[in-house]
Amino acid sequence: MTAGVATARDRSMVDVARAWMRDRPLVPLFGLLALLVLVLQVAQPGIVTAGWVSSTLRFAIPLAIIAACQTMTMLTGGIDLSVAVVASMSAYVMATNVSDLGWLGASLIALVPAAVVGLVNGIGVGIFRVHPLIMTISMSLVVSGAVNVYSRANITGGTRVPPEITWLGGTSLFGFLPNSLLLFVPLAAFILFALRRFGYGRLLYAVGDNEIASRLAGVRVGWVLVVLYLISAILAGVAGLLFAGVIGSATGRLVDPFLLPSVAAAVIGGTSIFGGRGGYAGTIVGALILTVLTTLLTVLAMPPAVRQILFGAIILAVAAAYTRITEES
Repeated sequence: MTAGVATARDRSMVDVARAWMRDRPLVPLFGLLALLVLVLQVAQPGIVTAGWVSSTLRFAIPLAIIAACQTMTMLTGGIDLSVAVVASMSAYVMATNVSDLGWLGASLIALVPAAVVGLVNGIGVGIFRVHPLIMTISMSLVVSGAVNVYSRANITGGTRVPPEITWLGGTSLFGFLPNSLLLFVPLAAFILFALRRFGYGRLLYAVGDNEIASRLAGVRVGWVLVVLYLISAILAGVAGLLFAGVIGSATGRLVDPFLLPSVAAAVIGGTSIFGGRGGYAGTIVGALILTVLTTLLTVLAMPPAVRQILFGAIILAVAAAYTRITEES
């Protein structure tokens, strides 16, 4: 009898702990981040310095912006697999036009093809009902081919990342605060506020939770998705420009390695790949976790293939967990 009561009490405590963690999803994420930093410090003593913090943030911010694209599209039950190619394209277009147009003109021009790609993605997904996975991966192939053609046509022009972009993406204030925070903080605050307070943000959750009910309620789901993928592509373009500043160069494949981590960051942050659940705050922490994890794997001399395996395993594990939670509920 006593053992049964103890078992019931233990189960009750476990349920309470689960509920507490579910209501505060950022707590375990910050705990995991702190654990990774501790392991990194143990693996290479003295690595965690103000300079390391600055470098980590500089690389995490472009990833967090690209992961914002995945977060918003995943809220509707979709995904955008063209963001990395679009980001690379924007960086390359900017770097090849800066000599003629200046840094601001080149940056604005670079976002135009990104917006076109996003508009095509949105029309395909929202109006013609093409599955987001098929639509965006097809567009990534189209854009990749177009960038190759453009690079061959521009072979004598050369590329140059302007000092203004390098200052924004690659330098820091006070030795540890990246200048890119000047862009990222207001952008992230706007996304966080818009998802919870703006009518359009709430529509993304509604469409992902039950698209049929949203249609019956009078929501123009198709146009919601058109705008969504347009915003996603423009954000990807901004991330590409910023990452070019971090690296100090631009190529047609510059941001390609960020594709899988961008999905993983959103998933780690608590955004369900089935739609209707998640948020951007967790995604930001997820981007930090993956950036620190990448540094740890580099310190441990793990090859890039191991990172890809790890990121893929994370997505599979979290997706399986979400499936189980959905079935239980």
